Amino acid sequence: MNKEEFLLALQTEVAEYNKIIATEKGDWIVKGFIDITKRIYTISVDTKVVSKVIELLLIPEFEKFAQKYDLTLENQTKQNFYPDLTFISNKSGEKFAVDIKSTVKDTKNKIKGMTLGTYQGYFRKRDNKRESITYPYNEYSSHVVLGVLYSHANDKPNEKYVYSLDELDKIESVIRDFQFFVQPKFKIASATKGSGNTRNIGSTKSIDELLNGTGIFSKLGEHVFDDYWMYFVDEQSSKETGIPRPYKNLKSYLEYKERGMEVLNRNKEIIENLKEEDEDETEDND
Repeated sequence: MNKEEFLLALQTEVAEYNKIIATEKGDWIVKGFIDITKRIYTISVDTKVVSKVIELLLIPEFEKFAQKYDLTLENQTKQNFYPDLTFISNKSGEKFAVDIKSTVKDTKNKIKGMTLGTYQGYFRKRDNKRESITYPYNEYSSHVVLGVLYSHANDKPNEKYVYSLDELDKIESVIRDFQFFVQPKFKIASATKGSGNTRNIGSTKSIDELLNGTGIFSKLGEHVFDDYWMYFVDEQSSKETGIPRPYKNLKSYLEYKERGMEVLNRNKEIIENLKEEDEDETEDND
């Protein structure tokens, strides 16, 4: 299985996931947490909690998917390691990274925000086995995001109240109206970092672009996505290191590249001669 086949297979698979985590009315099947005395505590609308519970619900389905397509599934090796799931083709040995991301819908057409992993660490040190990653970044044939979008059904769940098992039907679902998508990371990335002080790649906020994989880098290509984010310096890092920011957005990135190309093209003949000299020098040293 190659990366194109893997992507198509997983996209087809998630089309059925609504039936697994939602009722026919679109409400989340999870109502809360139950203890050994059969008391039920309502679940929070916190994004991290919701994301983890959705992931746990879908793990059996991911295992079925792996068996169906002759893949080996490896879960996240350590907390906060990338990716959430590693699929390995038993025939070709190719590795596919799948990161599970979820976020609430802001409007019909936009989400509040989504981060797509760091642009430092393993993203830059791509052959390094010591970074917070299951396998070195370069060993993966593709880096895919399995996204879950949802709406709040109850913004203020009564977390102070504890229910009995007999009262299960009285508990309102806190989220509903799920939409799943599977897209290569670069196709849904934006040119701005995630919110807050995190050094994470931000996603497009357009729901259409997320579902269809038509973000700005889908037009520019994965090579430009990698180049842009590998050398991106945020304001905080610039202050800490004293390294000036080469660019701040795609417009200044284009200007930065054009300046470099103008100088390089103007001195193309000199550079080519230097290259020949370097090759000759290497041969002499051998």
